[in-house]
Amino acid sequence: MGLLQGKIALVTGAGSGIGRETALLLAKDGATVVLTGRRIEPLREVAALIEEAHGKAVARALDIETREEIFAAVTWIKDSVGPVDILVNNAGSASKVLNARFLSEAEWASTLNINLTAVFNLTQAVLPDMIASGEGTIITVSSLAVINPNLLGGAAYGAAKAGVKNFMTFLHNTYRNQGIRATTILPGETNTPIMDNRARPPLEEERAVMMDPHDVARAIVLCASLNKSAVIPELHICPTFMRDTSADIEIARWVGAPANTPDMPKK
Repeated sequence: MGLLQGKIALVTGAGSGIGRETALLLAKDGATVVLTGRRIEPLREVAALIEEAHGKAVARALDIETREEIFAAVTWIKDSVGPVDILVNNAGSASKVLNARFLSEAEWASTLNINLTAVFNLTQAVLPDMIASGEGTIITVSSLAVINPNLLGGAAYGAAKAGVKNFMTFLHNTYRNQGIRATTILPGETNTPIMDNRARPPLEEERAVMMDPHDVARAIVLCASLNKSAVIPELHICPTFMRDTSADIEIARWVGAPANTPDMPKK
């Protein structure tokens, strides 16, 4: 019997990368996994893999930028599968413009909405049932950009991930005596599809020294599968090799800059 037998886990951004690997491992450990994301087809593919391995999974498209859609989804999960025992806030997005100097307010707000406000809304949606049952686990994937904010992730992404770390610490301090475990995972560079959206997408040899999504997923499942008497409030996980990111940062510095920016280097 798996360590998570009988548990219901909701994973956001479950169609690829860290979310996909986390869903596969949670199901392998016995959990029924509710896979959510913007696009249904990748979710169905992950669900099929889980079912082929004799696990249990349900796929549902979800736009986490909409509070009403989040609450409707959690209600649907409760009615059709059961109340959520484990919430994995994995979905995230960085702005296209990374330099605070050129970043628009709209892009700032959208990045905070996806990475921070959605975590608040998802937590608020599942928390009542967790408190009622006397236990629950909320795990949020933040970033080492919290520790070292720079132009790789950008101003908005770093601020959002720092905010979510603070919020998770609030949950830990406030609800631990009601059986709620709140964990923040802070990964460094991980070879996921989001790397394709970087101002300078990393080369194959650079991706080769990054973490694999499976590494981060194993850390998430460790935190979820501990006995309910134990919690890991915060976990840092980073690549062993520290690559040179100076070229990435220099290119990112000028994304979105007007052509007449006086100090922009000439091509």
